[in-house]
Amino acid sequence: MNGFPGFVLRRLAGAVVTLFVLSVIIYVVFYVTPGNVAQITCGPRCSPAQVHQVAQQLHLDDPLYVRYWHFLQGVFVGQDYSTGTSVEHCAAPCLGQSYQTGREVTDIIWAKLPVSFSLVLGAMVIWLLLGVGTGVLSAWRRGRLSERVLTAVTLAGVATPVFVIGLVLMIVVCGELQLLPFPQYVNFTDDPEQWAWNLLLPWLSLALIEAAGFARLTRASMLETLAEDHIRTFRAYGVGERAVIVRHALRGATASVIALNAVTVGSAVGGAVLTESLFGLPGIGQELVRAVKVVDLPVVVGMVLVTGFFVVLANAVADVLYAVADRRVVLA
Repeated sequence: MNGFPGFVLRRLAGAVVTLFVLSVIIYVVFYVTPGNVAQITCGPRCSPAQVHQVAQQLHLDDPLYVRYWHFLQGVFVGQDYSTGTSVEHCAAPCLGQSYQTGREVTDIIWAKLPVSFSLVLGAMVIWLLLGVGTGVLSAWRRGRLSERVLTAVTLAGVATPVFVIGLVLMIVVCGELQLLPFPQYVNFTDDPEQWAWNLLLPWLSLALIEAAGFARLTRASMLETLAEDHIRTFRAYGVGERAVIVRHALRGATASVIALNAVTVGSAVGGAVLTESLFGLPGIGQELVRAVKVVDLPVVVGMVLVTGFFVVLANAVADVLYAVADRRVVLA
């Protein structure tokens, strides 16, 4: 197929292939690396007979390709697994059962996703407003003192760790000025106002780091666009500088901002570990840290799969939006 529908189908096919390769890599790391998976799954108190039963239930004696097929079946149609004393059914999408709590991994992920989404989506609004706005102003005021100050601020933002910004904000805003309470996550459905107030500092901590990258990208893209011939033509015909900046130069930076934003959102869903840990937010990042500390492998694998899914999905969406912003991409 040609044109935009064909472009979308090609990007979706590429996303499916990428997810398949990702699942193979995760499967190999989880099931082929050294370690008695059956013993870990059953627990330290299981007898050799019970460990053998678990190994049969997990198909550990089967060839690698057969075991991977059972892994995929668990994701798409569910599977039966053993706790050492009984057999239980895990409905699709089955990512296993936590070694520590006995809960299904999918239930843990569904409980943590709203927190991570709340953090990332709120921060996204702020980093787009601050980053793009700063980049536009920096390009508009190029060569002036204000432009140099903004450039220095963005460089400092890129170099500053998120936990430093978060600690400073908590000390100043919550401690010294007492403008906000120390963050404590509240469900949006329980109290939307408290939900927003308690997430304001985490949003700012994450957004200030990401906004620096968006500011630099927007500035560079706009300066490149402002140097093109059609911009000089607009100015020669008497088009106002503000109209040139907003209507034409900013449009040239849109595609790059879309691409960067998709990558940032996708990776931040599972990568905002420091922010969640610093502010005590019970999200994907904090749960992943806990699972790694106690070697809760099913939870680690499930979190990595879900994070990879969102990264791939975000990139696929970015490709489509990129094509909408610049139709020349469809013809490439």
